[in-house]
Amino acid sequence: MGHNAFEHARTRLVRTVLSVIGCGNPSTTTGSPGCARDSWQTWLSRAASVLHGVLSPYNRRMGLLTFSINVTLDGCVDHREGIADDETHAHFTRLLDQGGAMLWGRTTYEMMESYWPLVARGETDAPPALKEWADTLETKPKYVVSSTRSDYPWTNSHHLPGELRTAVQQLKDQTPDGVLLGSGKLATELDRLDLIDEYKFLVHPMITGHGPTLYQDGLPSTRRLELLSAEPLSNGAVAMHYRRVG
Repeated sequence: MGHNAFEHARTRLVRTVLSVIGCGNPSTTTGSPGCARDSWQTWLSRAASVLHGVLSPYNRRMGLLTFSINVTLDGCVDHREGIADDETHAHFTRLLDQGGAMLWGRTTYEMMESYWPLVARGETDAPPALKEWADTLETKPKYVVSSTRSDYPWTNSHHLPGELRTAVQQLKDQTPDGVLLGSGKLATELDRLDLIDEYKFLVHPMITGHGPTLYQDGLPSTRRLELLSAEPLSNGAVAMHYRRVG
């Protein structure tokens, strides 16, 4: 459930419980005449019934949209920068394996398409960590946002057509294990639409002095985040996991 949907559900829940149950603590004599005679069991049963009715539209698990990318200490997201070792690839393989789908813009998709299918098919040599990443990527559903291309022959690749907000929200709704977003420019567009729920950045111990940089095209307002975890890797990078709170 997105942040706004959760707040709406919580507000509706409180109002409905107060109005339908019609009484406060069953150990008191406040509220309707029958409240004082209700046992805890009866009161809780009534409360549970109300809760089920209020929350039923939200009971279906909806996936989160998580923006995940390599970034240097000065914010560079150039794919040629960063530590591309076995540990880094194993980290992203775990993230991909935990999610339900991958989401890219066309430019990122075509960069990935030019190499990783060859690794998965064994047509180019690669160490085990890269082969595992390629195999995981091969079987994972991959969605692409593009206004100039609609044909995607790579295994399990799909065009995501239509209005951006609606299309991505529908993808989230139908992917309970979550969607991993791996394109910087597309992330800026989706963040402007308030569609990104979490951020998993692998911060590399280097300063590049050049771009492209994270969110270089800007956002309408500051995003406030809650730190969920920070995991240092032996290569000096740190896996940061944040959740948006405002």
